[in-house]
Order: sequence, then C-alpha cells, then structure tokens
Amino acid sequence: MENKRIFIEIPTWLGDAVMATPAIENIVSIYPNCELTILGSFVSTKIFTYHPNVKRLIIDDSKKSGNRYTNLYKIAKSVGDVDIAFSFRRNFTSTFLLWFVDASEKYRYKRLTHDEIHLVIRYNDFINRSLNLETTPQKLKIYGFEKKENSKLLLGINPGATYGSAKRWYPKEFAEVIIELSKGYDTVIFGGNGEVDMAKDIEDELLGSNITNYQNLAGKTSVEELIEKIANLDLFITNDSGPMHLAAAFGIPTICIFGPTKFTETSQWKNEKSVIVKKDFSCMPCMKRECPLKGNVYHQCMKEIKAKDVLNKIKEMD
Repeated sequence: MENKRIFIEIPTWLGDAVMATPAIENIVSIYPNCELTILGSFVSTKIFTYHPNVKRLIIDDSKKSGNRYTNLYKIAKSVGDVDIAFSFRRNFTSTFLLWFVDASEKYRYKRLTHDEIHLVIRYNDFINRSLNLETTPQKLKIYGFEKKENSKLLLGINPGATYGSAKRWYPKEFAEVIIELSKGYDTVIFGGNGEVDMAKDIEDELLGSNITNYQNLAGKTSVEELIEKIANLDLFITNDSGPMHLAAAFGIPTICIFGPTKFTETSQWKNEKSVIVKKDFSCMPCMKRECPLKGNVYHQCMKEIKAKDVLNKIKEMD
C-alpha cells in the first residue's frame, strides 16, 4: 500500500476530537502505512500522542500573538508537502489554512445532512464522501493507555463542562452521590483550572459528612494524566463533556448527565456501559452556554435531576 502523507486538522474541543477518531481510524484502514501530521489545540492533540501512524503533532497557537492569519500561513507552510489534507473544522480560518497547505487533495468538513445524527457519524460521512468510501464508524480509539487493577473500586466525578454553565449539574448533588457510594468506592474528583471552585464545593460537602476516601484533582492534572486516570476508573459520573468521551473510548461504565445539549448527537459512542440521565422540558435542547430562563424555570433541566436519579441508574447497572 502506498505510503500516503496525510495532514489532519482535528476539532478544537477535546470531546469532538475524540469523536473524530473512528473517522481517522477509517482513513488509516484505507492507507495503513500512512504518515499522519495532526494539527489541533494543545488539549485535543494529546489523544494522538501514542498513535502509531502519527509522525508529527502541531499545536495551533495562531491566536497567541501577532496576526492570526500570518501565523496560520506559517503553520500551513510548516506542514510541508502532503498527499491529502483534511480539516474536521468548518470555519473560515480552516478554509484559509487549507488553502496554503501543499496537498494534492484537500477536504474540509461540512454537515452533509440536517438530520439529527450522532457527530461520530457526521465525521465519518465526511471521510466517506471525501474519499468515495463506504466505511462505518467503529469504536472511539485512543492509543497508549491501559487499564490497571485497582485495590478498591474507583469512582470518577466530573462536575465541569468547558462549553458553559448550562451543561453543569450541581456540586451538592454530586456530593450526595459520592457520600452514598463511599463505602464501596474511593473517589477522584476531576476538573480543569476553571472548575477548582466547583470541585472545592463538593469537597466541603464530603468533609462535612466525614467522607475522606477521595482525591480532589481539579486543576492538578495534565491532559495525559487525566486520560490515564479516566482509563482506570470503575465508574464515572459526568456532565456532557470531553472527559465523558474519554471514558467512552475506554468502555468505562458511565452515568452521563444531559440537560441543554442533544444527547442524540453527542452522547457516548458505542459504550455498552453508558447510561443517560435527563429530564424532559419543552425548552430542551436549547444548546445555550448559559440558561436564558428566569425564575422557577431557570436551569430546570439540571436542577430537577437529583442524586437519587443517578443512584437509581447505578443500581440498574449492577
């Protein structure tokens, strides 16, 4: 098989990048000896660190200083000559970038249908249409991280969601779940730098109930450490977020809490141990970063989900 040189601009968001992996694996299945150059955000590129076909990772830092388009031009030229260039993004900057990449074939992602379908399928349809293929998307794939045996069952909690506050369940409810499960599970609380206060609120509730068998790692893990720790969980409770899709890639039993977003498009992909917890309101899914409603109906899609709802789903999984 010809040794194709392929450039891929992956999605910026971690979860979207993970959901692009089945499509990328189908590219590799067609060109098994290909050499991949991956461009993306600092966070999203980390999931490709150990991919056997990836020869180069490029961090898109074009926004940091100077003129962004000058920076994008320099990035494009640093790629060198490639046979095929893909972008899984559909904004003007991606069009601009691809214009200057030296590639024989160039393809930029577009939504091929307005039907409500999973993003994994959208990404794979893009690859099929570009290369005239008929592949189907398989499981999410992240290389280089293996599950180890835990001395005690390990529960992961992810109270954050980078996209916005509307996707976040409440710390008090998370804490109630942890307290109820504390006899059977040690707990790890995850979170980015912007979610430290939220994790601290959970921790305060735990300490108030004399629960000490937990770690609060919010703001303390690298992306690689986050992936490794999620890969080794026995149970994960999370909002719709990037870490949710990391857990799906490793088949971790997961409770996925959904409110304002479309679970039909961004739920865990092909994780047989995945359960969705949600309520139904006429305002859903609003797809807003922050709830626009006021009064008693403010953020009702998340407020009405209680710890007992999650605990009942966990019992059903056993």
